[in-house]
Amino acid sequence: MALPPGFNNNSMLSSISSSIGSPSSRYSLTVTLLLIGCCISTVVARTAPSNDETLHAAPKQYAYYITAAGAAALLMVQQYLSSNDEDDESAYLPVNKDKTMTYREDRGKTILAPLLPEKSKKNKDAVKTKKPLKKYTMKQVAERNTREELWVSIDGQVYDLTKFVDRHPGGPLVIENMAGKDCTDAFMNYHQARIYTTMLPTYLIGEVINVPVYPHVQDFRALRQDLLRQGLYKTEWKFYAKLGLILGTLLVGALYLSLACSSMTSHMIGATLLGLFWQQLAGLGHDLGHSTVTRNFYSDHWLGSTLGCGLMGISTGWWKRSHNCHHVVCNSVEHDPDIQLMPVVAVAKQTFEKPFWSSYHSRWFQMDALSRILVSNQHHIFFPLMMVARFNLYAQSWIMIFSREYHMYNRKVEALALTFFASWVLAVALTMNSWTESVLWVLLSHAVAGILHVQIIISHWAMDTYHGHAYNDESDEWYVMQFKTTMDVDCPAWMDLIHIGLQFQVEHHLYPQVPRHNLRHVKTLVKEICKKHDIEYNSMTFWEAVLKNTANLKATAMEARKGELSAEDTKANSVMNLLHASVTA
Repeated sequence: MALPPGFNNNSMLSSISSSIGSPSSRYSLTVTLLLIGCCISTVVARTAPSNDETLHAAPKQYAYYITAAGAAALLMVQQYLSSNDEDDESAYLPVNKDKTMTYREDRGKTILAPLLPEKSKKNKDAVKTKKPLKKYTMKQVAERNTREELWVSIDGQVYDLTKFVDRHPGGPLVIENMAGKDCTDAFMNYHQARIYTTMLPTYLIGEVINVPVYPHVQDFRALRQDLLRQGLYKTEWKFYAKLGLILGTLLVGALYLSLACSSMTSHMIGATLLGLFWQQLAGLGHDLGHSTVTRNFYSDHWLGSTLGCGLMGISTGWWKRSHNCHHVVCNSVEHDPDIQLMPVVAVAKQTFEKPFWSSYHSRWFQMDALSRILVSNQHHIFFPLMMVARFNLYAQSWIMIFSREYHMYNRKVEALALTFFASWVLAVALTMNSWTESVLWVLLSHAVAGILHVQIIISHWAMDTYHGHAYNDESDEWYVMQFKTTMDVDCPAWMDLIHIGLQFQVEHHLYPQVPRHNLRHVKTLVKEICKKHDIEYNSMTFWEAVLKNTANLKATAMEARKGELSAEDTKANSVMNLLHASVTA
C-alpha cells in the first residue's frame, strides 16, 4: 500500500517525530491537538448525563474512532503542506546594477521596472518638445500641503495630487497626511508596480533638486530590493491552507459544541473556541486588508467584505480607512485614530495636555469630567475593557455603513454580510438552555476574542507619541519613525500561529506588503541594519510588553489625576464641536 506524500519507509512514529521537529511543521502538532481537544470535548459531552437522549445516542466508540481518524488524517495533510519549505537560492533574481531600473512587486510577482515613470501623454507640450521637467526644492513642495494645493515628492519627482485626493482608493486622509512630504518610501511600500505607470505620470509636474537620502534609508531600500529578488513578497499558499484547516477546526468545533451538545460546559467550551476563531480570523482579515493574500486589491477587498464581515462582524471598509491612516501617521496625537480613544483611554499625557482637532474623526478631543474619571483609572479597567472592545468595532462598522460622507467599496455587500453575522451569532446564542447561559455564551466568546485587542495595542501604546506630522528631517524620516512608534513581540517560531503576525509589527510597518509568513526572516535582516546604524530596535516578550503597557497606562492615569479641568477649555471645546456639527449638518 502506497504511503501518503511526505512519509518515508521508516516507522510512523519516526515520521511524526521528524515532522514535529521542523519549525514550519509545528502547525501540524498545534492543529492536531486542537482537533483532538474538540473531539475529546465531544466525547465528554456525549457521555454526560442529559435529559435529551437523542443528542447522546451515538455509541461511545464512534466518537473515539472519529477522534483517531480525524487526527491522523489532519496530521498527514499538515505534514504534506509543510514539506518542501526549504529556500531555493538558485531561484533568486539577479542583483540589479542598472540605477535607472528597480525591482517592484506586482500582484505577487517581482518585475524589473524603470525607476522613474515616463511623462504622461496628457502633457502634450512636454511630450512633443521633450522639455525638461521644472525644478523645485523640498521647501517649495512642503508649502503645498493643503487640499487646495497638494504636492508630494516620489523618487525625486514632484506630483500635484490636488485633483486626485478624493479619488484615492486608500482614502483621502492618507494623502492629506503626507502632503508636502517626500513619500518615496511610503509610496513604494504600499503600491504595486502598475501604479507607477498607469497613474503617477498623469500628475507629474517636476523634479526635486534637494531630496536627502540618508545612509540608513539607502540600506532599507536595498533590503527591499533583496526581499523582492528572493521572492519574499510572494504568497505561500501552503501557509493559508494550514490556516484554513485551523480556522475550520475552530469554527466547526465551536458550532458543534454550541449547537449539538446540551451541557453548559460544552456550550462554554464552544464559546471559547468561537472567540479563538475570531482572533485567528482577524489575522486573515489583516492580511486581506493589506492585499497580501491574492495580491489583488479588489479580490482581497471582496474577500474581506464577504468572508470577514460575514464571519467576523467587522467592516473591511471601516478597518481599511482607519488602518491606512494608522500606518502613515502612527502614534500622531492629531491624526492616528488608533490612539484617539478619550474619554475612555489616553495612551500618553500628550493626548490630553491640550485640546486637539482629530483629522480622522473631524472633532475636538479634550479632557473633560468624564474623561478624567475614566482615564485616571484606565490601568484598572484596561483588561475588562479589552474583553468587550469588540462591541465598539461592531458599532464603528455600522456607522461607516450608514455614513455617506466617505467613499466605501462594497457598501451594500458589507451591509448584508454584517447582517448575516449578527443573525447567526444571535441564532446560536438563543439556542442555549437559558437567557443567562445565552448572555454568558456571548460574553465569553467576546472576552476570549479580546486577546486580539491586547495583541494589537502592546506594539504601539507604550511607544513614542508626537504632535502633528513627521517626516521632516533625519530625526523623524519614514524608517526612523517606524522604530520610534512600534515594537515587536519576541516569541519562538511555533507561537507564530498564536500571534497571527502581530509579533512582527516593526517589520510589518517597514514592509507592509510582505506576507506575514516571511516576516520572521525579514526581522533578522532588519536588526542587522539597525545595529549598523545604531537605530534602537524595541522587542520584548508578550508578558513584558503587557507589563510595559500597563505601567504606561498607570503613569498616564497619574498625570490625569494631577491636572485640573479648565472650565474655559471645556466650554470652548463644546462650542467648537457644536459649530462643526452645525456646519456639517
